[in-house]
Amino acid sequence: MLDFSVIFKIGGVGILIAILDKVLKSIGREEYATLSNILGIVLILFMVIQLIGDLFNTIKTMFQL
Repeated sequence: MLDFSVIFKIGGVGILIAILDKVLKSIGREEYATLSNILGIVLILFMVIQLIGDLFNTIKTMFQL
């Protein structure tokens, strides 16, 4: 069963990155805004990769591989 806390974490990171992006662009720091967006995407990708690893472990256990 999917743990909904992971979905909320991903959503929270997305909201934080969006706010940070708007603030940095409004003060003229577009390069830092782009960097923060890339770091946010990488952070979310690490979360998703961990979930995929758990899925593969569950499948391996289920089929006794």
